[in-house]
Amino acid sequence: MTNNLSSRLKDHENAEGNYKTFTGRYNCHYLIYYEGFGFVQDTIRREKEVKKWSRIKKERLINTFNSDRRFLNDDSSFDNKGKVRDHLSSE
Repeated sequence: MTNNLSSRLKDHENAEGNYKTFTGRYNCHYLIYYEGFGFVQDTIRREKEVKKWSRIKKERLINTFNSDRRFLNDDSSFDNKGKVRDHLSSE
């Protein structure tokens, strides 16, 4: 969960090789899925819900959002405050 996705992605990239962090240990720094919420409580509720799902169910969710599994890390995906733009629907 973050309120600045662009900054969070940079944190993930910088963690590469740092085995004290999940992203560093598993080299997870490519974004292929995200959801945006207006309220923190809704974000936390959704995150807990999805974490309980099976891998297959999570993959189906990703495929409905980004079936090509394109990396969405490009800064052009976000506005100047790191907020997510609705760029997938405009392509």
